[in-house]
Amino acid sequence: MEQIYTDAIAAKLGVKGWQVENCAEMFADGNTVPFISRYRKEKTGGLDDVQVAQIRHWTEVFEEMARRKQTILTTIREQGKLTAELEDAIARCVVSSELEDLYLPFRPKRRTRATVAREAGLEPLADLFDGIKVSNPEAEARKYLSDKVESVEAALSGARDILAERISETASVRETLRDIFRSRRIVSKVTKAGSSDAEAQKYKSYFDYAEPLSRIAPHRLLAILRAQNEGFLNVHIDADPEKCGNKLYYDFCHQRRYPSEALGAQIRMAIDDAFSRLLAPSITNDVLRECKEKADEASVSIFGENLRQLLLAPPVGQKRTLAIDPGFRNGCKLAVLDEGGRLLHHEIIFPHPPQSQKVKSIVAVSGILEKYRIEAIAIGNGTASRETEAFIRRIELPAGCKVFSVSEDGASIYSASDAAREEFPDEDVTVRGAVSIGRRLMDPLAELVKIDPKSLGVGQYQYDVDQNLLREKLDDTVQSCVNSVGVNLNTASPWLLRYVAGIGPSLARSIVGYRDSHGSFSSRSELLDVPRLGAKVFQQCAGFLRISGAANPLDNSAVHPEAYPVVDRMAADLGVDTASLVGNAELCARIDPHAYVSDSVGLPTLNDILKELVKPGRDPRESAGEFSFSEDVHSIEDLVAGMELPGIVTNITAFGAFVDIGIHENGLIHVSQMKKGGARVDDPSRVLKLHQHVRVSVLTVDLDRKRIGLRLLDS
Repeated sequence: MEQIYTDAIAAKLGVKGWQVENCAEMFADGNTVPFISRYRKEKTGGLDDVQVAQIRHWTEVFEEMARRKQTILTTIREQGKLTAELEDAIARCVVSSELEDLYLPFRPKRRTRATVAREAGLEPLADLFDGIKVSNPEAEARKYLSDKVESVEAALSGARDILAERISETASVRETLRDIFRSRRIVSKVTKAGSSDAEAQKYKSYFDYAEPLSRIAPHRLLAILRAQNEGFLNVHIDADPEKCGNKLYYDFCHQRRYPSEALGAQIRMAIDDAFSRLLAPSITNDVLRECKEKADEASVSIFGENLRQLLLAPPVGQKRTLAIDPGFRNGCKLAVLDEGGRLLHHEIIFPHPPQSQKVKSIVAVSGILEKYRIEAIAIGNGTASRETEAFIRRIELPAGCKVFSVSEDGASIYSASDAAREEFPDEDVTVRGAVSIGRRLMDPLAELVKIDPKSLGVGQYQYDVDQNLLREKLDDTVQSCVNSVGVNLNTASPWLLRYVAGIGPSLARSIVGYRDSHGSFSSRSELLDVPRLGAKVFQQCAGFLRISGAANPLDNSAVHPEAYPVVDRMAADLGVDTASLVGNAELCARIDPHAYVSDSVGLPTLNDILKELVKPGRDPRESAGEFSFSEDVHSIEDLVAGMELPGIVTNITAFGAFVDIGIHENGLIHVSQMKKGGARVDDPSRVLKLHQHVRVSVLTVDLDRKRIGLRLLDS
């Protein structure tokens, strides 16, 4: 990668140039983000997976820019207009808008007013205006009268059209205006269609709205732009045309010399025309695009963090689980899962109106609890969730059996997916949905990777942001979570294995196929026997795969196989075998990592190895906790201001957090109603986490709009 791009990435991300260079080299060599961040810390300087992923993103952006530059240079060269100065300016570009500004005068374009004027032979007259080489423009214009130019005014107008287009395509002019527009306000006004459309009322706050672009929050900008796209708002940037024209006229003359009064009037008309007809719309789009890109990045970052918290939610682990997909008229779907998540039994009960078969339902559930020795109960948090929880708690539960509320977001998507049909070809969607609820309690990560992250109900304006950027962020987040937890090679589904570093969908199925035909893997090295899984893929994935009960205990840890010889040396130096060292904190404490530093293994890696040896294969996730909603609140009508309630955080945005308080509508804790250490915060993610159990106070209840305002209470 060229130094100019390396420096740009380093400056943008606040890292060192050598870190960017090393990462770029490793990407080019086929290394993955999880592998680089976990096992190449000496080369990255300890960058985490998010930073490494950002470097990869901008590496790809600048690789694409380098290709774009070559296309531009070729096009200009073929026109015979490429100068050394222009070529150097293009080579030095690291901002896309600046590159496109340089290319704009040479870009093939549709027929314009300036094109017509050139065809009429008026370009020499425009050249005289541009160079301020004439004092009497009308007298000069008479020289250009012809069958295509019938009057002096037509000649002057054509020359102004050419000059206006030149001005609008001048890179310095465009950047000057961008700076001005960036400092101004975005203004939105309701359209005629919006004022009479009920659907537009959700944008009512922006019907007559203005805010400096430098201060507008990402969620407000995205809402305004969405409303504009839906035809409910007219949006512009309030740059003053006269002041902008004055600035452009001053710059035009300052770079040349001041013209005569008559020529100055012609130039000013050309500048005003260029601004209103060509520049203002284009620069407005450019600046709004810039702002939207920043808003996209902020929103995607929030989406990624919410997804990370969702995927790393505490699991209850391998417990016999009764999963319940609650409902009224269609009943509650029950699915019994064994410790490995396999479906043992399913049926439907009708404990709620209109059937109200309470006794029959109690008998059915009691029988299941006893027969299958149920250890945990997962209840979906959708319709009839509260009523079903209350029903279950009236039944005598086995000792130690706990009841959990589980998010249903995405369960219906999974139940109709290819993954669900492949897993349960003989079951209907209701059974698959219940199974998904139970499995996501047992191991949220293993189950949620089967569902499109955009269907999981986290984030904000997910369909308004750049979809490629969103997809990249979500894929990176899922891969990061999977690899940080580690994957059991002998039990993982192909949907989970596909996210292990270096594997992907095709190899994941090959691994499962090999496992099905040859039995469980006994060692990591056996992976090399899987068809099409070569040494490079093995290097990338091996450290993230676990084999419980393997002959070599390191195969069930995050220690990479390439570091096994180092661990063997450590054990030998202590006079024990490797198996005795693994998991022995006392022995590990006696190891001096500095004694094992070499050209291939540095101190960061050695410190990671020692941490892993103390607690091999440790799961970074917390344990799941039981939760109960208030028994006094069942609908929004039960709420009154000042009431204090328990709740579960269901979504975090830039402006606040949504909380499930056990009724159909979620409440909103606006960021202004959050505190940390007694002080207000401007970032909800600093205070709350997804699925966190909280206590809130009711501030407002709007029955008409079904909106609930909450305040976060100290836990």
